[in-house]
Formats: sequence, structure tokens, C-alpha cells
Amino acid sequence: MTYDIVFKRIYQPMEAEDGARVLVDRLWPRGKRRESLALTDWYRDASPSPALRRQYHLGEINEEVFSARYRGELRDAPESLIPLMRHAREGRLTLLSAARDLEDTHLPLLREAILQALHDEDAEDRELASPPCYRGMLNDE
Repeated sequence: MTYDIVFKRIYQPMEAEDGARVLVDRLWPRGKRRESLALTDWYRDASPSPALRRQYHLGEINEEVFSARYRGELRDAPESLIPLMRHAREGRLTLLSAARDLEDTHLPLLREAILQALHDEDAEDRELASPPCYRGMLNDE
């Protein structure tokens, strides 16, 4: 199954094709009132931890280290993806951020993690839970 997960700046106007609009930043965007954003949800749990975010923005770690640690945070808390997975299953999921360059944020890594979790869940659903039961059909039972 294919899923439609896109990025958008929180400052861009809402469009009908946005689907579920979820802000995935830890911090609230400056100068924006909640009512004006038409959010489906503000979900901080899937964004980088405050410590990781701070280290990256202060230049204490590079992009490669940030990516590896953020993937680790998502791997250690797979339940943090469940609400986002639910929205993605229902149609387009628009991940919102206040960042200027969305491709240079945690959003591509988050989308990758969501898609992988959806793929893994779909694969589990295709497997048989147990072999068919033939009890009573063998050896005169």
C-alpha cells in the first residue's frame, strides 16, 4: 500500500488537499494563534528531544550524528509514531513545521520512520497468525 505524507510550512495557507494537518515541532510557532492554523493535531512526541535539538542547533553535533540519534529516539519509542500512522492510513498526512527549509529538518527522517512502521505493520497483517487447524480430521479424532 502507498501512503501520502507531505511537508508544509506552518505559515503557508491551509488547502483542502492537505488532509490531516499535524504540527510536529516541539515549540509553538511564533506569532500564530491555534485557531488560525486549522490543525488536526499538535504532536510533539515524534519530534527530536529538547536535548538533541539544542545540541544540533548549537553546532555541538553535525547532521549525521543528529540523524543517527533521532532515528534512535524514534526506534526506542515506536509508540510515538502510532497517531501519525493512523492519520496516514486515513489519507494524506501533512507534517507541519515552522522551519524555513523543510528538507533540512527532522521531517524527512520522521516520514521515513512512519513509512517504515506502516510497511512493517502491513507485512505483519499479510502473514498468517497460525497454520490452519485440522484437528479432528486426522487419525480418526
